[in-house]
Amino acid sequence: MPGTFGLQDLSCGGKSQCFQSLKKTLSQRVKMPYTPSGFFCDRLIRERERRDGEGSLSKPLRFSGQDYNTLKQEYLQKKTLFEDETFPATVDSLGYKELGHKSNKVKNIIWKRPKEICENPQFIVGGASRTDICQGDLGDCWLLAAIACLTLNDKLLYRVIPQEQSFSEGYAGIFHFQFWRYGDWVDVVVDDRIPTFNNQLVFTKSAERNEFWSALLEKAYAKLHGSYEALKGGNTAEGMEDFTGGVTEFYEMKEAPKELYKIMKKALERGSLMGCSIDSLVPARFETRTTTGLVKGHAYSVTAVEECKQSQQKESKVRLVRLRNPWGQVEWNGPWSDNSKEWETISKAEKEKLQHQNAEDGEFWMSFEDFKKNYTKIEICSLTPDALEDDKLHKWTVSVNEGRWVRGCSAGGCRNYPDTFWTNPQYRLRLLEEDDDPEDNEVACTFVVALMQKNRRRERKLGANLFTIGFSIYEVPKEMHGNKQHMQKEFFMSSSSKARSRAYINLREVTQRFRLSPGEYVIIPSTYEPHQEGDFILRVFSEKRNTSEEIENRIEADHPVPAPASTGEESEEDQQFLSIFQQIAGDQMEISANELKDVLNKVVSTYKDIHIEGFSRESCRSMIALMDMDGTGRLNLQEFRHLWNKIKHWQGIFKRYDFDHIGTISSYEMRNAINDAGFRLNNQLYDIVIIRYANENMNVDFDSFVSCLVRLEGMFRAFHAFDQCGDGTIRLNVLEWLQLTMYA
Repeated sequence: MPGTFGLQDLSCGGKSQCFQSLKKTLSQRVKMPYTPSGFFCDRLIRERERRDGEGSLSKPLRFSGQDYNTLKQEYLQKKTLFEDETFPATVDSLGYKELGHKSNKVKNIIWKRPKEICENPQFIVGGASRTDICQGDLGDCWLLAAIACLTLNDKLLYRVIPQEQSFSEGYAGIFHFQFWRYGDWVDVVVDDRIPTFNNQLVFTKSAERNEFWSALLEKAYAKLHGSYEALKGGNTAEGMEDFTGGVTEFYEMKEAPKELYKIMKKALERGSLMGCSIDSLVPARFETRTTTGLVKGHAYSVTAVEECKQSQQKESKVRLVRLRNPWGQVEWNGPWSDNSKEWETISKAEKEKLQHQNAEDGEFWMSFEDFKKNYTKIEICSLTPDALEDDKLHKWTVSVNEGRWVRGCSAGGCRNYPDTFWTNPQYRLRLLEEDDDPEDNEVACTFVVALMQKNRRRERKLGANLFTIGFSIYEVPKEMHGNKQHMQKEFFMSSSSKARSRAYINLREVTQRFRLSPGEYVIIPSTYEPHQEGDFILRVFSEKRNTSEEIENRIEADHPVPAPASTGEESEEDQQFLSIFQQIAGDQMEISANELKDVLNKVVSTYKDIHIEGFSRESCRSMIALMDMDGTGRLNLQEFRHLWNKIKHWQGIFKRYDFDHIGTISSYEMRNAINDAGFRLNNQLYDIVIIRYANENMNVDFDSFVSCLVRLEGMFRAFHAFDQCGDGTIRLNVLEWLQLTMYA
């Protein structure tokens, strides 16, 4: 039966008292997988936090482990103002290059609290609005444009900015904000020391000198990414998503789909945030006003999409778009502008429905056709189901998967690299229900795929840049439906993609909308080039029900290689290693790890068909631990025969994948070699194997290959021996855990 290892598989003597005692105590349940590095321990902790409900809007993760309420009460009792040691008022929090220690820009910057800057400071004055956001000496206009969009929706705004914060009642110099960060909501605590120059805020400020919510929000977002300088450069979509947990679709107007109006209409019905802009040849902060009243290099918000009847033209309808200039002034002066004659062609009732106003308030209407002609691109941030609670809004169904590209194992690159492409993480997508309003009577499912790379902005100071990323979607043959196995190289060599991202591009997130027939598909996210290591999340948003999950989440093992049956005759090879064994073992007929090393290396040195450097002392110690069932640290002849049978079996597998006959196999082929040896692992475990056993050239030699299989078999056997209930869990105390793992 797959997944079962019994101690009866080995012929051995009685167990030592220590081993018996250990087995006796391992009768309860545990939920503690073997994780060999800090990274995987941290990942396990995050997964457990999610299972406990951490990371939701109602229970956000505490960034840097800081709890706002606890810290506030502590400093109120001490009657001192909070100073954040995790984001100190120093140059390190400003930046690392242009705002770093060697920059002249930071020499005269002084960190001050609002009460040191002005009299009667306020957190929010008269409600948060677009006028509270004025850019300072930092290239983060993309972030401020996103904040401006956020101010149009109070429910979303006050999720990012928790209310009941002030500089008067309960003031302790501490504030907090909440952001969506790669699948989790996090609560970020900051003190209220803000960079100033000549008593003026250096970065974001409000039009009201005594209002500070926008400056503190920017500081919290800078803390989330490591420094203020890390916020330089970006796109509005990044900020909109981090404020809502939504997913953003980009459309270039010259390549916009024919159903763009319908997409925009549906998006606003769902409560989506929407921005648009006109490309400029000069940097975006130097906005240029055109003769039509529109501004190049400037971000606008789309606040409505409507269709109205024109009374003077029978059965004639016009599609209109309402936009808002965050400046609160400077409007479009063409057709359908505030004072245009086009308004005379519709009824009073239509005007009221459109809430038409003749005011210089930055908000204006224009026809959908003029909108497409004048604007260069549009960004639509669609909200996840938990972003709004209003049942009247049509919400997306979303599936979220966290993944990682690991060099040498699962960083296979794009289809241009067929030998490694198949090793990328794979996600099975099941489209279960077709759209309610099919187009051209076509039965299909509408969905959006969003691939987001993680932590690249925060790691800029280490030289990290955005990877060029994309994804492909393949249809799964009907005979493979429900099969969770990782799709092999042969499948991709003989199959073409059903859909794919428009291009590989170096953005934080690549998104695209698709319509496919109901069925099963596999999504392959990848970097353009192989060997690029990083974390990502893959989200699938659909109008109707869907499921997506990482392929190959099954962990099991077949029976180990059985001991050879006795025929009464010995081969020449048997006689050879028996002779060597007797020479080294002596009268006791038992060998230690050092002696095992000598036996094995003398035997394999006679092989001419495979290049083997020999076995290390450490791998021989692992072999002893696998076969040593009496706790002596030595092997007898019978145990050695069984071990030798395994090594010969593994040698045959190794030769199949040593294509160049140089004594190594590619780390990307390690997955297949492990499968052939009878072990089924998930992608996280394959990642661990490569990190542990591949060399700097991403190759695995025979010694490391055998060491890996020995460790896998030993740990599987131990686990199943102690899983008395057969439910896949055991319970260990720290002594038992160390006894088990230290000798493996």
